[in-house]
Amino acid sequence: MDLPDDYLLREARFPELRDLLDSYASAGWTFTDTPEEAGPALQAYARYAVNVPGLLDAVIREIDDLLRVGLFSDEISDDVDVLPRISPPAGRTVEECLAVARNHLDRVRNGGSYERADLPQTDWEWGKHFYELGQLLGGYFHQYFSQEYGSHKAALDDYLSGSSREEQTHASEEIDRLLSMVASDSELSRVTKVLGLWVYPPQGLSLRHWLTDVRATIMRHLRSGS
Repeated sequence: MDLPDDYLLREARFPELRDLLDSYASAGWTFTDTPEEAGPALQAYARYAVNVPGLLDAVIREIDDLLRVGLFSDEISDDVDVLPRISPPAGRTVEECLAVARNHLDRVRNGGSYERADLPQTDWEWGKHFYELGQLLGGYFHQYFSQEYGSHKAALDDYLSGSSREEQTHASEEIDRLLSMVASDSELSRVTKVLGLWVYPPQGLSLRHWLTDVRATIMRHLRSGS
């Protein structure tokens, strides 16, 4: 029997490390940190992690676990197989790169500075901050949209029937936050593509207007108690 992805992630030995490595994957699939300075992927992860209680503790603990056992140990081979393959720079090993990242994260955990930013700076960071909106856009308004739905309304109705009230609340809040954060229409188009949007808005509507309408539809659905 195939197990759902979220179950496999909960059962994995390195779930937070996998998320960290996803940040590197989004930023070019390579470690770019030096002992003196964290690269863009690690800075993005740090910005996110400092706002999630216990996350820095958890990811550092997992890195320590992997380094203690050894990357190529048979004990963790199955767990390592599911991690993104991030390339080290010439002359360094993956384990050395993880140790460097671990030291930067530990410094941040203990009050050290990190690169702050008003807006997310990487695709991974946008996805983490707007997770439920990504589920809505990427899961229902994807490249196969026209094969599955006859209209934008049909896709949104499908989302509303298949998601929880909590998920819908998060999606509504994230749309509101995104529209407030991103003033430029060109940047809004870029960010929504990062979040999985592959289709144009309904004819006659701008992307901003359509997202506002989507939020209003979700709010009406929530108020109706359907």
